[in-house]
Amino acid sequence: MPLLKLIGDRLLPAIEEAKNEVSLEDWRANRIAHPDATALVIPNDADIDDLRCDVSGFSAIILEFPAFKDGRAYSQARLLRERIGYTGEIRARGDVLRDQLLYMVRCGVNGFEIAGAASDGAETALQEFSFAYQASSDGATPVWKRRRNRAAAA
Repeated sequence: MPLLKLIGDRLLPAIEEAKNEVSLEDWRANRIAHPDATALVIPNDADIDDLRCDVSGFSAIILEFPAFKDGRAYSQARLLRERIGYTGEIRARGDVLRDQLLYMVRCGVNGFEIAGAASDGAETALQEFSFAYQASSDGATPVWKRRRNRAAAA
């Protein structure tokens, strides 16, 4: 499965790093047994709020997207970035579709495991919309705020 990473505002193929993954369940059961874990795999039904100080030691957090219509991992990514302040890689794994990439990036995801044909045109998926209508983790200024600022400057 190809790995793409967000570098600047571009999605580029990345070399798969050797990550020692541990599931959230295993890690919570016995943290001492996983001292060399570098990636935490979180299922999309896990409560993110109780991870506040626990995730800083991981270089990557892998969020599970079991089905394209299940959006819980979007919320997890946003909570990791905005509430917990996680700055490392947040990787999407599972049913990751080209049409969802822009929205995943807006929520804070910056690594993607994409199956086969879905990776075709992934780069252009981020360029399809020039403006955002709502605030998000990516820091893009929403259109309404741009218009308000332009009107105030006039």
